[in-house]
Amino acid sequence: MNHITFLILGLGSGAVIALLAIGVVIAHRASHVVNFAHAATGMYVAFAYYELRATGDLVLPILGLPSRVGLVARPTTATALLICLLLAAALGALMYLLIFRFLRDAPPLARVVASLGLLLYLIAIVGLRFGTGGSAALVIEGPLPDHLIIFGDLRVPADRYLLALIAVGITALLVAVNRWTRFGLATSAVAGNERGAVLMGISPNAIGVANWMLASVLSGLCIILAAPVIRLDPSTTSLLIVPAIAAALPGRLNSLPIALFSGLAIGMVQSELLNLQREWEWLPNIGLQQGVPFLVILLSLWFGGGMMPRRDELLSSGLPIVGSGRATPFVALGAAAAAIAATMLLGSEWRTGIIVSAISTIMALSVVVVTGYVGQISLAIYAIAGMAAFAMVRFTDDLGVPFPFAPVLGVLVAVVAGQIATLPAIRVRGLNLAIATLAAAVAVEELVFKLGWFTGGLTGSEVSSPTLFGADLGIAAVGDAFPRRTFGVVVILIAALAMVAVANLRRGVVGRQWLAVRSNERAAAASGINVVQAKVIAGAVSSALAGTAGVLLAYQRQIVSVGSFLVFASLVAVALAYLAGITTPSGALIAGCLAAGGLLTVTLDQLSDGASDYQFAVSGLFLIVAAVRVPRGITGLFQPSTAT
Repeated sequence: MNHITFLILGLGSGAVIALLAIGVVIAHRASHVVNFAHAATGMYVAFAYYELRATGDLVLPILGLPSRVGLVARPTTATALLICLLLAAALGALMYLLIFRFLRDAPPLARVVASLGLLLYLIAIVGLRFGTGGSAALVIEGPLPDHLIIFGDLRVPADRYLLALIAVGITALLVAVNRWTRFGLATSAVAGNERGAVLMGISPNAIGVANWMLASVLSGLCIILAAPVIRLDPSTTSLLIVPAIAAALPGRLNSLPIALFSGLAIGMVQSELLNLQREWEWLPNIGLQQGVPFLVILLSLWFGGGMMPRRDELLSSGLPIVGSGRATPFVALGAAAAAIAATMLLGSEWRTGIIVSAISTIMALSVVVVTGYVGQISLAIYAIAGMAAFAMVRFTDDLGVPFPFAPVLGVLVAVVAGQIATLPAIRVRGLNLAIATLAAAVAVEELVFKLGWFTGGLTGSEVSSPTLFGADLGIAAVGDAFPRRTFGVVVILIAALAMVAVANLRRGVVGRQWLAVRSNERAAAASGINVVQAKVIAGAVSSALAGTAGVLLAYQRQIVSVGSFLVFASLVAVALAYLAGITTPSGALIAGCLAAGGLLTVTLDQLSDGASDYQFAVSGLFLIVAAVRVPRGITGLFQPSTAT
């Protein structure tokens, strides 16, 4: 009976996953876009709802407009719900009209990046509008009753049953609309053959707007209703997109009933896993439930070949142009010389900014290799970096391995982990690989980084200062001497060497093979290139760079914890690399300067107190603009259009 209780309890979270998955399917059918910001949209609407209930103010999510508008002194549940669902509909319409209607035929990278930019913007705007306290400052009293319903030994809150019934009812209604209304038939026509639909007099944009409004309303509704069941948190709630996509994939992002049943099943299995962890002491106390969506995604992508682009598809069409790399050594030398001079002459804040930017440059180079050169969209960069950092600490503390051997071994661990994480690249490409690696990053964060013996638990692990021949190369120092200049110089030199190495790889035989694979896998194979080997090498190089950045980040922070390598850090790394120029080492250098805590942050803080608080929100907006209007990034603006 205990198992049945937990399975039924899982109906609540399963219904949330199912409704989000249905929204993903609706938006994808209308625009061919998988919206990674779908759950984040619902998250924002839920924050707005509970703030409206408490204060009577409607919080607006658009920078430049008033942050809040007073509407009613004491809004009822029905009034607040209606207002916020209208807000959700307006957000859906704006997202489609201003962003995604321009990306219907864009390459997968542009679509992924645009939705990542929107995701980062929504998370940042919640921090700006609702403060750092987030949901802790809100009274979360959901619209649904939560009293216990007792059937024999079963004691389950009413809202679990109601959420499941709402999900089933909405799905049944939508299926009926799709089958028996002109709107549903028009949507199916656009999803099946957009050009043919236009010839029949159907407007794809009108269909797109209506479906995106509907998807956003569903997202907002399910997060509002389920807020007492789930944890209403900007990051955690936004990551519900992973199980939502997992539920949508078995139906090939096209079937509403399959999305419903998959979502309910995922929620129930996750709930039962929590129960088994309590009953079976031998099961580790980690987030095993997060492995369920990852497993579903892998199986769906492996057996759902029809969802993947063909191997002969021109994946590089419309992607940013790859530069020659001839100028990179000079850029790296000049940037390193300037950074070292600044490290020696400027104060503590600027030295810290330079160190953060240098480490972020190495991380961005990892993205340049795997995405810019090979066309594989990986969203697990920081998960791989974390493996290197934690492994280095374990080698040092548990096995007594000294510097520099411990960080080298840590990087090797990252390479192995990266090869495992990017195994789907052999089978899937483009958008599907982005989905798989995002799920892998979430799984690593919950399954591996929650192992206390490996990461040090919630408090993290202290990182021993690196020494070489008696010389202290660490960052620690007293007063204004922190961060130590020696550490800054070491990091700068490593970043410069990494830039030169990546440029040389681009210009060599390996680089030419990567570009051939990025362009057309079947043509590359026909010309004698081992496509699998090229992907494996690219994955190894990218992982080695991410691992290097990871160990340097550990040395910089001195105490390394799970919070140093969260999933959103990977999303930010890919986003900034794309914004700066994802196909050149020089773009990685600019991405490093744009990183949080880097030179841009220091500059903004110097110009105005609090200006850096808007950095992520503005970066998200710039990222959206870049995906739509400037796909070659900042560095691409200065490249000739025929660069290769």
